[in-house]
Amino acid sequence: MTIVIVKGHKALAANIRQTMIERTAVLLAKKGLQGASFSEILEASGAPRGSLYHHFPGGKDELVLAALEHAANQALGVLDRLPGKPAREVAEAFLSLWRSVLARSDFSAGCAVVAVTVAAESPDLRAQAAEILGSWREKLAALFVEGGIPKKKARALAASLVAACEGAVILARAEHSFEPFDLVAAEQLAMIEAAAKSAS
Repeated sequence: MTIVIVKGHKALAANIRQTMIERTAVLLAKKGLQGASFSEILEASGAPRGSLYHHFPGGKDELVLAALEHAANQALGVLDRLPGKPAREVAEAFLSLWRSVLARSDFSAGCAVVAVTVAAESPDLRAQAAEILGSWREKLAALFVEGGIPKKKARALAASLVAACEGAVILARAEHSFEPFDLVAAEQLAMIEAAAKSAS
């Protein structure tokens, strides 16, 4: 009986910790690094006051690092389902991920990683953001190569797609419209399709 109770407490603690990470990622995407306060994180996650330092002894930076990892894994999870797919289909999936962020949040959320990149004073946070953006570029480039694009061109297109998505999200949020996002998406897809055709 005691073992069951302990496991229950551990599971509850893990759930609270994970919920705090997920809510922090959302707050970062919506309000940026400075706007994601401790009180809002606790309120959004339903976690008891004082639990932040219990689960994240390193304070806000430790929690933000965990939230960044969560955001990174969401994007990588989409890409992990695409090995061997045509390059255009890979790009469409990545673009769709960001378009769905805009749709679900009614243009109130963007990219948590970019939010940290532009506001972080901590070298650790900036380094983590750089690592994540680099991992997206590398994964996209590898998938583009599998999808028929030459390696050198694939790296450039991957960097262009990540940069274009981040910029398109900002434009769409500012204008509260999908129009700029869809214009950027169409141009990216045209570039990728042209590169794939020229390689075949």
